[in-house]
Order: sequence, then C-alpha cells, then structure tokens
Amino acid sequence: MHPTQSILSTWEKFYDFPMETLTKVWYNAKGYEKKQREVSLMREHRQVYGITGNCFDLALWLLDEFKRDGVEAYPIGHDLSSEHAHVAVIAVNEHGNRYFCDLGDQWLCPILIDKNSPDYTDEKVEGFFPAAKVQVQEKHHQLQIYYHQPNGKVSSQMFQTEPIDLHEFLGAAEYCQNLIHPNPLLECRIPLKSETAHWEFYNWESFLSTSEGIVEEPKLIGIEEWVEKIHQKTGYHKGFLFDVLNMYTDIQGKL
Repeated sequence: MHPTQSILSTWEKFYDFPMETLTKVWYNAKGYEKKQREVSLMREHRQVYGITGNCFDLALWLLDEFKRDGVEAYPIGHDLSSEHAHVAVIAVNEHGNRYFCDLGDQWLCPILIDKNSPDYTDEKVEGFFPAAKVQVQEKHHQLQIYYHQPNGKVSSQMFQTEPIDLHEFLGAAEYCQNLIHPNPLLECRIPLKSETAHWEFYNWESFLSTSEGIVEEPKLIGIEEWVEKIHQKTGYHKGFLFDVLNMYTDIQGKL
C-alpha cells in the first residue's frame, strides 16, 4: 500500500508543511483581486515567513512539484465551490498504479488505491494517517476512506477520483480563498515518542491526536502566548503570526 520511491521522494518535501487558514486571511487582507496565489508566490512566502496554506494551496504546490519531478499527477476533490470543499492529489507511478496524496488532511504517506495491484488491501492499515488506521475502497470512480480511531470511532470521507479539469479546479480554489471563516485553524504533524501525532489549533484551543487518544492542551491567554506556541510547533515567523491572529480577533469582534 506504500508508494514507490518516485512518489515518496516528492511527498517527503512537504512533510513539515502545516495546513492552515491563517495565510488565507493574511493574504486576503492585502486587497489583491486574485486570492489564489501562484505556486511561485507560495514558495516565496514559505522562504520569508515559513508559511504554507490551505488544502487548495497545498494541492497546487504538490502538483507543481510532481510535475518538476516527472511524476504524472492530477487533482481530485469533493464538494467543490462550497464551504465543505476539500481537494487532494492522485499520483501515478511508473507501473501505472495510483496513489492518494492528501496534504490538506495531513496524511503521513500516500496510499495505493488500485485494487487490481497485488500490493493492495481493503483491510485496515496503519502508518498512513496520524493516530488512526485507515481503509480505502474505490468503486465507480468513488474513493471511500474510513478512519478508525483509537477510541473505536469510525469516520469516513468520499472523493471522486476522476481528474478535475484545471480551469474548474482553479475556479473552486478562488471561491475557497474568498471564504473567510472567523475561527483560526492550523494542523500539523508532530513527532511524539515513537509516533507522529497530529497537532491542531482551532479557535484559540489546541490538542494532540495520538495513538492513545486525544490530549487537550492547557488554554493560553493572549495572542503573544499563541504566537510562541504556534511558532514552536511550525517555525512560522512570529511577526506574521502576531499580525494574522490580531486580524482574527478583529474578524470575531465584528460578528
């Protein structure tokens, strides 16, 4: 179920890339008509501020990197041009096998989805998603993903696996970048003991998802404490964090 090296080597370039909505609010405030950034600008922002972006940013960036590395890849998603939209990438290896690649949900590793491959299984597998075992099942161009959490809870997600036309994808990306939600969100992978946990900051609270369950962290007081905490987890520029978290308090104050 694990990817071949041609796909894994590209994926690993993004291993320390969080998914977040902070950059969307920060870039939106600059007043540019076009809200979806070009990949070249994302790279520049990453170099200067350490920032990444949301699922559309990460998918576009991953597609660009696969193209540079000579790997066939295309975007997929669900609920495009709605507030529930989510996108990911399918990468195809040298044997024609397809792998699901989701940076937006902070997967640990791409996963094989071709049931005709001898390496495929529809059983629960670990090592692909933080703090959960996953199952993947594709039928009629629909990919069903099941997440089995340590407490026994099972959640699921469905993707259409047919390639999204790039024009449609960019239109959905622009729509998403114009949607501003009042609650800040950031998710990232965190090394913890013998595993990689999932750390989430959402609406001024934070918690870790681990193989032993969810660990809620103590509440912090003031933007300065959150700046330090998020900087520690992500390496994001402190000035950027201070500015964008203040933007969120302004947005929430106007509701």
